Amino acid sequence: MLKRSGRPPPPTPESLTDKIYHLRGAFLMVAVPLLLVTLVLYAMPSASSSESVEDYALTHRKVGNERSTSFAVIFDAGSSGSRVHVFRFDRNLDLVHIGKDLELFVQIKPGLSAYAQNPRQAAESLISLLDKAESVVPREFRPKTPVRVGATAGLRALEGDASGRILQAVRDLLKQRSTLKSEPDAVTVLDGTQEGAFQWVTINYLLGKLGKDFSETVGVVDLGGGSVQMAYAISETDAAKAPKLSVGEDPYVKEMFLRGRKYYLYVHSYLGYGLLAARAKILEVSDDSGNPCILNGFNGSYIYGGKSVKASSAPSGASLNECKNIAFQALKVNESKCTHMKCTFGGIWNGGGGDGQKNLFVASFFFDRAAEAGFANPNLPVVKVRPVDFEAAAKQACKTKLEDAKSTYQRVEEGNLPYLCMDLLYQYTLLVVGFGLDPWQQITLVKKVKYHDAFVEAAWPLGSAIEAVSST
Repeated sequence: MLKRSGRPPPPTPESLTDKIYHLRGAFLMVAVPLLLVTLVLYAMPSASSSESVEDYALTHRKVGNERSTSFAVIFDAGSSGSRVHVFRFDRNLDLVHIGKDLELFVQIKPGLSAYAQNPRQAAESLISLLDKAESVVPREFRPKTPVRVGATAGLRALEGDASGRILQAVRDLLKQRSTLKSEPDAVTVLDGTQEGAFQWVTINYLLGKLGKDFSETVGVVDLGGGSVQMAYAISETDAAKAPKLSVGEDPYVKEMFLRGRKYYLYVHSYLGYGLLAARAKILEVSDDSGNPCILNGFNGSYIYGGKSVKASSAPSGASLNECKNIAFQALKVNESKCTHMKCTFGGIWNGGGGDGQKNLFVASFFFDRAAEAGFANPNLPVVKVRPVDFEAAAKQACKTKLEDAKSTYQRVEEGNLPYLCMDLLYQYTLLVVGFGLDPWQQITLVKKVKYHDAFVEAAWPLGSAIEAVSST
């Protein structure tokens, strides 16, 4: 008998069929992704298409859990420029990322009111903003995404039917060019009460204050070009004391139900007291010898609301004290029509003060001028200052000649330089004399507010978006 060696018999050579069978898993792992990539490339637009690969990715992306996601597109048509905001919310009305940011924000200049004689051109100025806004809203969401255009004080100041013709031209543009959901009343001039209320909602929403007691909320002052708004929550007792106004006038108190709590919101808009409108008022007060609020060396004119006013420096240059007197007159602080215990300028009830006003956030031109004058860091979203800081900056600006101001205040646009002394002093007067704040009270200049891991513009459009999405 043959003795076994204990070694296994030599393997039988594998056939080609057996090799393919054993490698089938690896083959599928490589082939399937290649097939999918080929299909995606075939489906995407060619390089010659007007839609870029980036836009394609945005508009064709799948948004998880469609029923719990909603978008809103809000145009802020202000006196100094037009801006568009796009927001995305989840089912809890919390902001959700659009790409890397929590909102799309784009702006252009000038504003709609600059086209008072050409409504069609006014509407067409919004096309670039509209196209950018639509590019971040997925196609399937556009028909159910509300779009609103809120014009503010710049359009309110136009004479005759100019405002109405511009608004109609914008409505026609949206109807012809956009697939977003646009209701007939979605393009309108916001009254000051709406603007102030939306701004209050925006900042308190971003700070996580909504749903808490009114005493924990913050007050808001928003200085635009044509108007200034003040809004803060007051107690039910103080709300009951609000003066009764004539029929047709905006009430002082607006009731709002937010995050399960009812708020009594004191809100008032002072039309004609925005920064750009105030310049015209201050210039009209001065005589032909020049204005003590204009930087030394400037001789020209100022145009606001379609009207031109002489704007020239006084022979001796700008004067802090003389300018302060003129600003005081422009605010009409001592008007006899004040029949309430506590009034701001123009005889307007101030809401009575209280806990809802103690923590005050001031926005828009307040932040811009403070940054340009050098006492607020423009790279920070919020800055703590005091009203007296505006006066100190005004004192420095008033004694600066126009030719020197160009190098001293490099952040200020050339067209604003002659009015820097005036702007800063008006802002101080507005806060202290108009609204009655302590000159040394700490206030918060706000440009953006941190919300979760991103910063969001502290502007009224978010408040409008919250209402628009809630109503749908």
